[in-house]
Amino acid sequence: MNKNVYFLIIIALLSANLYSQESSEENMTSAKRLTPEEAVNLAIKSNLGLETSRTNLSTKKRANDYAWNYLIPSITVAGVSNWNLESSTQSGMAPVPWNDNFSQLGMNQNQFETTIPGVGTFYNYVTPYSFDVPIWSIIGNIQISLTLSAALLDHFKRVRYDYESGLISYDKAKLQLERDVRKAYHNILLLQENISLMRGSFENVERQVQMAQANYNAGLAPELTLLQARVARENMRPVIDQVENGLKLSMAQFAMFLGLDVKTEFELIPVSNSIDFIPLDVAEMVSKAASSKPDIQELRKTILMMQSARRMQFLALTPSLTFGFNHQSVLLDPSKDQLFGRKNEWNKSGSFSITAAIRLHSLIPFSPDYQAVKTLDDQISTATIGLAQMVTGTEIEVYNTVLSLERTRLNAEALAQTVNLAEQSFRLTEQAYRAGLQDYFQVQNAEQSLRQARVQLLEQQFNYLNGLIDLEYSTGVPFGTLSGRSK
Repeated sequence: MNKNVYFLIIIALLSANLYSQESSEENMTSAKRLTPEEAVNLAIKSNLGLETSRTNLSTKKRANDYAWNYLIPSITVAGVSNWNLESSTQSGMAPVPWNDNFSQLGMNQNQFETTIPGVGTFYNYVTPYSFDVPIWSIIGNIQISLTLSAALLDHFKRVRYDYESGLISYDKAKLQLERDVRKAYHNILLLQENISLMRGSFENVERQVQMAQANYNAGLAPELTLLQARVARENMRPVIDQVENGLKLSMAQFAMFLGLDVKTEFELIPVSNSIDFIPLDVAEMVSKAASSKPDIQELRKTILMMQSARRMQFLALTPSLTFGFNHQSVLLDPSKDQLFGRKNEWNKSGSFSITAAIRLHSLIPFSPDYQAVKTLDDQISTATIGLAQMVTGTEIEVYNTVLSLERTRLNAEALAQTVNLAEQSFRLTEQAYRAGLQDYFQVQNAEQSLRQARVQLLEQQFNYLNGLIDLEYSTGVPFGTLSGRSK
């Protein structure tokens, strides 16, 4: 019975270990399969840089939604309690003035007081008095004020322009991210093809080393031939390592775009070998770029914000109206009765005021406020010149991109003919090898030439697609408008 239990435990442990090894191997070899559209959607959702732009946009949207809060008056409520250190009683003697009631007692006014002209009145009778000084008192105060000026209207405009500028900046960041993701996607595919070509070349060189070794052993080739073959093989190792490291770095950067771990491996969908070259109207592309490029739109909105800030700074020099209301209530001795009882006597006072004010010193041409307006004028002028330069630079950039695409098209057409010739050469060499007229080394060389021609053609196709993506960004059209037509 004990032996059976031990046997089952050992089987279970071995099974668990085998399962964990298989799971770890599966995780190590698994790669994330993505299409270009899936990669773009994942980047827009998870990219940290775009998340920063999204947060900034949210801040500006909230400021625009609540721009009216500048019309909320300033309200201050204060309560003061005055305390004495201890209670006290005030007492003394007060004179008794004449009263008609005293005549009923048989007295006359001369018995009570004597008046001497130029000196005063003297009283013959006095009476004691005393009263308690209150320990504490309460003072309540409410102040309300609201200042209105012509600059407030431009404040609302500036906040709205700021929000619209945030929308453009966010769209620009999203378009830049999508452009970079699509181009990185193509670059990784191109690097993978190059590595495949170099590995095939290395295998070919390895076979040449083996053939040179066999010929050297048979006395059919000198040692120099063998050494040259070995040197060629060893020279390829660092080149392959360098390209593979470049692929790893591109993968890490691609993962960073997508908000994933830098060690994530990808399985990307290859681009079709059939690329259609589309006609491009240079004048139309330049016109679209001059009006729709995100960078130009962003700078135009920035100039509108600066103009609004300038008007607001200028209108701040005009008169402003301040509406004020002040109310104060004082309760001398709340300890006698209830705080809100009817017997408590509140001493109330208040005022309402309308104040018109103008800062006369700001109207002096060399005052700081006046010079601030002039500084904004200079900044607007500089930004306007920068916009004109950006439009001109964009036109040149688009024109150069269209010319580069045309050169790429011509190179691709020439390479397509080279691929056809390489295919014919490989097919004829393979037929000769089967007939015993060529050795296997010649077949490998023909195959390697065919691979190299295909990769060069693929490189031109990728360059063409990436050029169309740059052109789509510059002209402000959705991605796929041009590049989608070429696939």
